[in-house]
Amino acid sequence: MRVLYLLNISNPDRLSADSGWIFADLLAPDLADAGAEVTVAAPAAAGETRCRFHQTRVPGTKYRARFSADIDELVALIRAERPDVVVANQVEEAPAVRTALLEAGSDALLAGYCHYLPFSFTSGGQLLLDPSLNDAGLGRPVLLAFAAGLAACDRVMVHSSTAASWVSAAAARTTVDLGDRLRVVPAPRDERLVRDPAARPAAGGAIGIYNHRLYAHYGTEQFVDLARDLVASGTVRLRVMDLFGQRRAERKGLDDSPEKMRDKLSALPHVQVVSDRGDRVRYKNLLAGARFGIAPFRPGCPWSMSVIDCQGMGLPVISPRLGWLAEHIDPELCFTTTAEAVALAERLATDDEFHAVHAKRAHASTADFTPARVAARYLEAIS
Repeated sequence: MRVLYLLNISNPDRLSADSGWIFADLLAPDLADAGAEVTVAAPAAAGETRCRFHQTRVPGTKYRARFSADIDELVALIRAERPDVVVANQVEEAPAVRTALLEAGSDALLAGYCHYLPFSFTSGGQLLLDPSLNDAGLGRPVLLAFAAGLAACDRVMVHSSTAASWVSAAAARTTVDLGDRLRVVPAPRDERLVRDPAARPAAGGAIGIYNHRLYAHYGTEQFVDLARDLVASGTVRLRVMDLFGQRRAERKGLDDSPEKMRDKLSALPHVQVVSDRGDRVRYKNLLAGARFGIAPFRPGCPWSMSVIDCQGMGLPVISPRLGWLAEHIDPELCFTTTAEAVALAERLATDDEFHAVHAKRAHASTADFTPARVAARYLEAIS
């Protein structure tokens, strides 16, 4: 099977913070082991040397990534690679890819992978536009472009059951009939970030780690409020990851909330803001020195690789009850109020037996996300 893997990278200057690239980098070796001939078309190559690479331009903004597909380039690429399957990881680009397939005379299957959903649903079924894609009222055009992408695809892949439910509901509201085209294919865990808690004792310090992007739309302001309460008693200290470092001016121009949130957190006592500097070994060591993780407050959360990173390392993760988080994380570690969150954090920090039970459960929850298993599901979905 010849696979053309179209990948937008929004963080080419910090690949370790780009979940789409991490997914491709982790998955590529096992796709190759399974006999797939993969060409990655992206601004940066996946690490697997058996994969061919076609370098594409970095879109200046997240909106250009959705609305500025180069059909001439796509036609030339399809004619050169002669794929059996084209995977569009930016679903909004799927109509352009379908157009290019038509012009190139290719009958390749077109699969879309919904890495990011530009919407979410409340528990009452209300559709909410993602605020990060709603500058100047662009949220609804992005939603309609996403729906057009779903309509153009032969297969639609999503991370989780929650994402599948939301995508199905959004498709129905925009009169797109998905039929039997939807598949759940989770992201792979990083085997470099796996530690059996039974073999390695938990860190002795009462450190909670928050390893998520600091965008306001991730609910970071709510985390800042929680952080104040968590450190107030002195029982818990916090380690906050600065995943981006210095971002490009184009990205800061659209949303400078990560820098603002970083400054707010840096000013709090008993809160350490740290960077892995794009080094996966350093990142692992920062996780290993923590006692538990904290999930983001992002309403439209269909998946979180950062949560899986913690759990693979045997770190229990406390989480608000929302989105995929409520589907995946042990109900005993989910909270509704700040007081519940503080109580959970303090218990994980001080109760070794409680911590050991949840460390084991956290680690076990990632067992189905090995790259080999995910690659098998991926190839099954696009076959």
